[in-house]
Amino acid sequence: MSDSTPSSSGRSSDASAGETADAELARLEAAAARAAADAARARAEAAEAEAAAATAALDAARRAARDAGDGVGSGAGDDVAASPAIPVDPATADGPSGPAATVSDLERTVTAGYAAAGPTLDLGVLLEDGTPRPGAVVRLPLGMLNRHGLVAGATGTGKTRTLQLMAERLSASGVPVFVTDVKGDLTGLAEPGVSSERLAARTAALGQPWSATSFPVELYALGGAGDGVPLRTTVTDLGPLLLAKVLGLNATQESSLGLVFHWADQQGLALLDLADLRTTLQWLTSDDGKVELKGIGGLSAATAGVILRQIVALEAQGAGAFFGEPAFDVTDLLRTAPDGRGVVSALELPDVQDRPALFSTFLMWLLAELFEVLPEVGDPERPRLVFFFDEAHLLFADASKAFLAEVVRTVRLIRSKGVGIVLVTQSPKDVPADVLGQLGSRVQHALRAFTPEDAARLRAAARTYPSSTYDLEQVLQRLGTGEAVVTVLDEKGAPTPVAWTRLYAPEASMGPAAAATVHAAVATSPVAARYVQPVDRESAHELLQARMADADASRAAARAAEAAEADARAAEKEAARAERERARAEQGRRGSARGRGGDPLESFLRSAGTQLGREITRTIFGTRRRRR
Repeated sequence: MSDSTPSSSGRSSDASAGETADAELARLEAAAARAAADAARARAEAAEAEAAAATAALDAARRAARDAGDGVGSGAGDDVAASPAIPVDPATADGPSGPAATVSDLERTVTAGYAAAGPTLDLGVLLEDGTPRPGAVVRLPLGMLNRHGLVAGATGTGKTRTLQLMAERLSASGVPVFVTDVKGDLTGLAEPGVSSERLAARTAALGQPWSATSFPVELYALGGAGDGVPLRTTVTDLGPLLLAKVLGLNATQESSLGLVFHWADQQGLALLDLADLRTTLQWLTSDDGKVELKGIGGLSAATAGVILRQIVALEAQGAGAFFGEPAFDVTDLLRTAPDGRGVVSALELPDVQDRPALFSTFLMWLLAELFEVLPEVGDPERPRLVFFFDEAHLLFADASKAFLAEVVRTVRLIRSKGVGIVLVTQSPKDVPADVLGQLGSRVQHALRAFTPEDAARLRAAARTYPSSTYDLEQVLQRLGTGEAVVTVLDEKGAPTPVAWTRLYAPEASMGPAAAATVHAAVATSPVAARYVQPVDRESAHELLQARMADADASRAAARAAEAAEADARAAEKEAARAERERARAEQGRRGSARGRGGDPLESFLRSAGTQLGREITRTIFGTRRRRR
C-alpha cells in the first residue's frame, strides 16, 4: 500500500515546483512584452526621426528653389510655419498601436486625402472608434484658405479654441491674421501657454509636438472703447449702404440716405462723423437747403426725422467715438513681425450684444476696404491675410437685400486679392445660402437638437457634407469638446474625405492675458502713435453751420430792410396826413374869418348857389323827372 500511494510531502513538493515554473513563465512573458514595447518605441522614434529629416530636407529644397527663383528667401515663416507636408504612411510605418496590418481603410483614405505637397495648416488627427490616429493628420493647404471657410458649433464645443489654433498656425506660417475677440480671451495669444498633465496626455495621444509659445499680437478697440489702439472710420468711408444697416433703416430711408451722400459728394463736403451727417440732414430739410434736392427727388421731412432719431439713438449708445479721424488704414493689418511671423490683429468687442449691427457692419467695411485697396494676386501659395469673423450671424441679422448682395460680392471676389475669410458661428443656417456656397473648408463642432427646429437644422447641416461612411446626424451630436467633423479643399480644389477629427491644442495661453501684458502690447505698438489722438478738422458740420448762419443773416437783413421800407412808407403817409390836417385847419381858419366879417349879399348868394347845385345834381341823375 505504502509503495503505490504517494506521500503528502511528495505532493507538496510537486505543487511548489509547478508554481515556481508558472512564476518563471509569467516573468519571461512580461520581459518579452517589455522588449516588444521597447522595440516598438524604438521603431516609432526612428520613424519620427526619419520623417523629421525628410521634412527638413524638403524645406531646404523649397527654400533653395525659391532663392533660385527670386533671389530672396521668404523669411522665418517658412521654417516655423507650415506643418510637415509629407505625411507618414501608416501602411509602411509601425506605431504605438501596432504593425501596419492594423491600419484601417478609413485611416488610409484620410491620410491620402489630406496629403499635400505645399505648406499646410495642420488641424488635428483622425479619431476612429474613439482612438486618435496620429499618422492620419487632417490638414488644410494654405493656398486654399482664400477659398474661405466656416467654423460652426454649439456654445461650449470649442469654436474659440479652434479659431485660436488656426490663428497661431497661420502666424507661424508668416500669414497676418485678423480676429474679433468677442469674449476677451484671445488676448492670451500674447502669452505662452501653461502645460498640465491633462494637456500633456492629450498632445501625446495626438502625436503633437507641443511647446508653450507666445505670438505677435496687435490689440485694437473700436473708437478706443476698450484696451487697444483706437480704430475709427469716417461716415463718408462707411457709405450709405453699410450705414443704413447700422441705423436699421428700411429700403425707402436707405434710398434717401444715399441721396444725401450723393449730394454731399457733389458739394465736396466731408462727412467725417455723425455730427456732419446730422447737420447735413438739417440743412437739406431747411427752407434754404430743400431746393437743392428738389431736382433729384427731394428729401421728405418725415424720412429725415427718422434718420435723425436713429443717429441720436446711436450716439446715445456711445457709437459717436467710432466715427471720425484719423481713419484706420487697412493695410496695417498686413504686417509681419521681425522674426517673420504674421501679426495677429485682435479687435476687442466687449459689448457686441449691445451694438451688434454696428460691430458687424464695421467689420464688413474692413473687408470692403481691403477689396478696394489690395491689388490682384490670383492664387498665391499662402494668403496675404486671413480674416476671422466671430459671431458671424450678427452680420446677416435684419440685413437688406442690397446689403446681402454686397456681402456675397465681396466674399466671392476678395479671393483674388489673397484674403481668406473664416466665418465663426453656431449653426451653418446662420449664414445665407449664397454666402455659404462660397466657403470651401468646414470645421463643424457638435450641434444640439433639443427642439424640432434644432433637429431640422441638424439634418440640413448633415446633408451639406460630401458623401461618407459616417451617419453624420448621429456623429454631429456625439462630438466631444475639441472634436469636429472636417472637410476642406485639397490642393486641386476638390473636397477632402469627411474626417472625425480631434483637434490639436493651442500653444499660447487659452485665457485672457494679464493686464500688464495687454498694456505693454498697446504701449509698444508701432501704429499707436498714428491713431491714439483723434483729429477734428473742418468738415460738413462747420461748413453747413456757416451756410446756415449766412442764410439767417441774409434773412435778418431782408427783414430789417422790409421793416425800414415799411417805416418809411408809414412816415410818408403820416406826413401827408399831417399836411392834409394842416391844410384843412388853415382853410377852416380862413372860413371862420370870412364868416365873422362878411357881406349879407354874399351870404345869400352862397346859400342860393348851394341849393341850386343840389337840384342840378338830382336833375342830372333824373330821379325826380322819372317820377313825373
